Amino acid sequence: MAATCLRLVLGESSRVVVAGVAVGLVTAVGLGRFVAALVYGVSTRDPLVMSGAAVLLLVVGVAASVLPGWRAARVDPSTALRAD
Repeated sequence: MAATCLRLVLGESSRVVVAGVAVGLVTAVGLGRFVAALVYGVSTRDPLVMSGAAVLLLVVGVAASVLPGWRAARVDPSTALRAD
């Protein structure tokens, strides 16, 4: 039961994080020409930088949901149902 609850929380948060990263990448590529004058030595469409930022955001987003998922998995279901 606890593993299922943790997997559910991590799955939902992962979907939100992936959607946010996808929207952010599309926006960054689309608006990159407006900040091209501000960056030096790297292209605004550099795939290494884009993928590195995306992976970092994915890791941080999933890591941020581990603690709430772990807490939710520890709650007794009958206690949670009685609370409402």
